[in-house]
Amino acid sequence: MATDFSENADVALAWAEQLARQHQAALVLVHAVASEPFAAPEFVSWPQRHAAGIRARAESQLHRQAEAVRRRGLAVDCVLGLGSAADVVIETADRRGADIVIAGTRGRTGLKRLLLGSTAARLIRNARCPVLTVHPSDAGTPRPARTVLVPTDFSEDAILAANAAARILGVEGADGRLILLHTYHVAPEAMYLPASILMDAIAAADAKVKRMIEERAAMLRQRGIRVDTVVWEGEPTSTIVDQAESLAVDLIAMGTHGLSGFNRLFLGSTAERVVASAPCPVLTVRRQS
Repeated sequence: MATDFSENADVALAWAEQLARQHQAALVLVHAVASEPFAAPEFVSWPQRHAAGIRARAESQLHRQAEAVRRRGLAVDCVLGLGSAADVVIETADRRGADIVIAGTRGRTGLKRLLLGSTAARLIRNARCPVLTVHPSDAGTPRPARTVLVPTDFSEDAILAANAAARILGVEGADGRLILLHTYHVAPEAMYLPASILMDAIAAADAKVKRMIEERAAMLRQRGIRVDTVVWEGEPTSTIVDQAESLAVDLIAMGTHGLSGFNRLFLGSTAERVVASAPCPVLTVRRQS
């Protein structure tokens, strides 16, 4: 669990605690302190001789937060690292063999107008385990994840996201529900086709993806999970966000790369925008390179 002691980090911590209780897991709180003052002009600099004092106060605050978590009945450890927040969190997650990294979408640094902070974006792109990002608007009493929306384009990453969602729900969760969503988009150039040809093409595509999504759903149902399917025509990002709102899901789980387009472009065009604008926390899963 990455924390910079911001309000968004407190919201993320509440979700981390709920997830730990649900799965009887331990938490590791991670905070990073820069090894030297930022050189960028938008940051206030300070004499290097104060670095040790800054680290000591950060460590004290980290331990206070960990002790508060312990008083709430959870096993917790804490790590203070030197360097960029994303690098420290990823290195700690690798060293500890973390099952998941949890972070807020925004922290203390950066402009509030940016919906997705640089640390969260770097974690999504580079962490080798799933990353759960939590928005400031996700504040409130976190609830166990019982309904998870999994957008799928039938890629390997989408399969990994569905498997991660199944683990979040838990094998004992008879009341859990996983919703597979496939969204397809009609290219603008299609408007120049004769109406009959266009309608036939859409009908054929719709039938094909419904068959494919039901095949994926059947495999997940064999694991005792309730699975519903949705096929929708529309722009992927807005469709995923709209469906998450209308279905009142607890969580969105999705891969960071897909079948459409270049892998390096998919994150910025879909997953990252979903993380920034979703009405609930988002679990992103990156395929191991």
